[in-house]
Amino acid sequence: MKTKWSQIIIAGFLFFLFVLAFILDMDILKILNISFVKFAMNGVLVLSLIPMINTGIGMNFGLPVGIVSGLIGMCIIVNMRLTGIFGFISACAVTTPIAVVFGYIYGIILNRVKGREDIAAIFIGFSFIPLMNYFWTLVPFTNRQMLYPIGGVGLRPKIGLAPYFEKILDNFCVLDIGGLSIPLGLLGSYAILCIGISLLFKVKLGKAMIAVGENENFSRLSGIDIKKVRHTAVIISNVIAGIGICVYAQSYGFLELYDSPLSLTFPTVSAILIGGSTGKRSTIFEAILGTYLYQTIYLLSVPIANTLLLPQLSEILRMLVTNSIILYALLKQQRRKAGL
Repeated sequence: MKTKWSQIIIAGFLFFLFVLAFILDMDILKILNISFVKFAMNGVLVLSLIPMINTGIGMNFGLPVGIVSGLIGMCIIVNMRLTGIFGFISACAVTTPIAVVFGYIYGIILNRVKGREDIAAIFIGFSFIPLMNYFWTLVPFTNRQMLYPIGGVGLRPKIGLAPYFEKILDNFCVLDIGGLSIPLGLLGSYAILCIGISLLFKVKLGKAMIAVGENENFSRLSGIDIKKVRHTAVIISNVIAGIGICVYAQSYGFLELYDSPLSLTFPTVSAILIGGSTGKRSTIFEAILGTYLYQTIYLLSVPIANTLLLPQLSEILRMLVTNSIILYALLKQQRRKAGL
């Protein structure tokens, strides 16, 4: 019940924001339309945490490793000037082997620091980004739309996807119901990934992951290769994160390189904690619930702050609300670990 109360509190706060938005005569349908997109575009990144959590490795604070895999894949496709749904699918296809290689190396490191994975993952994520900054500066891409205008060397921090596959999922099969636009293509893609991850934990590999996460001694006695299962879970999480940033970028309309992947880690972890994850075990439902609660609160805080306060203070309030949610989620995780 204590876990349920934490979700009820967050949901109650979200309901309060919707009531406040209605009182302030804001366009509720427009807010709901955007919330569907925000939910799905961030949802895949949250799903990527589940394999590592359920295997007992902990929260994937090294999420930038998987995100960078997706950014490299998309940059390759943009450099080749592939467009439309074919361009997007190609980006996901190119991302997968890159994510497997990065995940393989990442998994080796995490297996060697067993018991301290969260701390190690944070340092891996934060140290990997500066290394990749050199890559973005030196990589020999030729598409002029990707390069700095002066000198023509090095990728821009933000690359537009409008000529390629911007909103390719968002605009596919949109259902309009009385002003409410439901992006069935985007939500359907997210649903397929949810089903795929759910099915993963019904096969032998997935059951082995759960067994390792719950009791390593029993798993060892059962003949499960714990290191191999943990390593596989890291690779799977990395691949899902790479695909997740592809989904995120096509909705956002831009590729954000350099230090940008660092900004996605804590909100992603917070979303799954808000959904009810204990940090030891997580379900698809918790990822879905947490993502919608977190992203919609994040979405509503800015227009409400703009209306009630000076526009100059809206960003401060938004950061205060967002970081408070993150702190609340992390505190709830520690209380669950302590059995409180």
